[in-house]
Amino acid sequence: MDSDQGLPVPQRYWAIAVVALGITLAVLDGAIANVALPTIARNLSASPADSIWVVNAYQLAITISLLPLASLGDRIGYSRVYMAGLALFTVSSLACALSGSLVALTVARVVQGFGAAGIMSVNTAIVRIIYPQKLLGRGVSINASVVAISSVIGPTVASGVLAIAPWPWLFAINVPIGIAALIIGAKALPRIEGHRQPYDFVSAVMNALFFGIAIVAIDGLGHGEHRPYVIAEFVATAILGYFFVRRQLTQSAPLLPVDLLRIPVFALSVGTSVCSFCAQMLAFVSLPFLLQNGFGMSQVETGFLMTPWPLVIVFVAPIAGMLADRYSAGLLGGIGLAILTVGLVLLATVGAHPTPLDVGWRMAVCGLGFGLFQSPNNRQMLSSAPRHRSGGASGMLGTARLTGQTLGAAFVALIFGVETQRGAVIALSLAAVFAAAAAVVSMLRLAGKRRVETA
Repeated sequence: MDSDQGLPVPQRYWAIAVVALGITLAVLDGAIANVALPTIARNLSASPADSIWVVNAYQLAITISLLPLASLGDRIGYSRVYMAGLALFTVSSLACALSGSLVALTVARVVQGFGAAGIMSVNTAIVRIIYPQKLLGRGVSINASVVAISSVIGPTVASGVLAIAPWPWLFAINVPIGIAALIIGAKALPRIEGHRQPYDFVSAVMNALFFGIAIVAIDGLGHGEHRPYVIAEFVATAILGYFFVRRQLTQSAPLLPVDLLRIPVFALSVGTSVCSFCAQMLAFVSLPFLLQNGFGMSQVETGFLMTPWPLVIVFVAPIAGMLADRYSAGLLGGIGLAILTVGLVLLATVGAHPTPLDVGWRMAVCGLGFGLFQSPNNRQMLSSAPRHRSGGASGMLGTARLTGQTLGAAFVALIFGVETQRGAVIALSLAAVFAAAAAVVSMLRLAGKRRVETA
């Protein structure tokens, strides 16, 4: 198969359906667990603080294993890593459903997180093989739309399941869907061999320690952990990071893709992604507090008013994907992030007594801006890497997103710890600053493109 031409139709449609199913399961399971936490805690006789590990264990496992699994995909083939991740996710979902204690559930969620990382680490690399280069933006936009849709329906799905069945069914419903995806994927997913270089297990361990300690340090900074502990964690992160990067510089296909970060447009795309997702998370975490505590709205109203942002992305992402096949990601991303900045400023200055319409259309503006940026940026990040390093690019795409989200959540906690009354407004203002910075970084890609054209 000529990987530049993509898969033939209808295999292309079946393959992208398998990728979409896997991403849906991975994103949904991150969203539904949040809603189910109080129910799970009561059922397993656990404290609310302890039950948080049902969410944290899943996210931590994904974060520390994304890059190692992406690197493995470069070596043994992306479909093998994806299918193994999907199989592990399916089996561990059954283990979650059968868990009779918080410890058992947490362990099962760790394993489920590793399965989700297998899915997330190489999904965009597989999209690059599924679609021909001229249609790559459309393929990438499907991923963005699936993530947005899953984020929108996650709380609704969780509430619907809990209304008619006990919490284990939140995980049990993954099993038949996962099995169906595995059966289809065995026939439809492309079989592209990797470069078969030896795998660097030492780097994989260093990666897990670096990101694990970094997340604990950032989280501790936001949640008021004792300062000496936080300082020690950051020092350990810095030392580990130094030796980790130094090791990667000696590798021909490094686990942490420092070789790709030498490509200016790739590095700028990563920076754009980190800043934009930090802005998004600052807004998503702080807005419920503003709407409920600041404006006196109910939980139902809050959920309704949080919906326009991801809902608009669902409609904008496919359009942005098609535009990305024709126009510069630097330009599209710059325009989109400028719109996001305006939307965030409008939310931060909405006033003391806004109507639902006042909030709703501002959220829609944010969704428009974010949707216009996301697909072109992801396409740029993926296509700027050599084809044999698509796994590294795919893993870096997910790592940039998670890094931004982690930083955003930590900033909100830090702001709320200092300023309770106006914390949400300050967080939204900081989100606007990050969105504006992302817009500037995105536009810098235009200068790089012009230099290449005139060289």
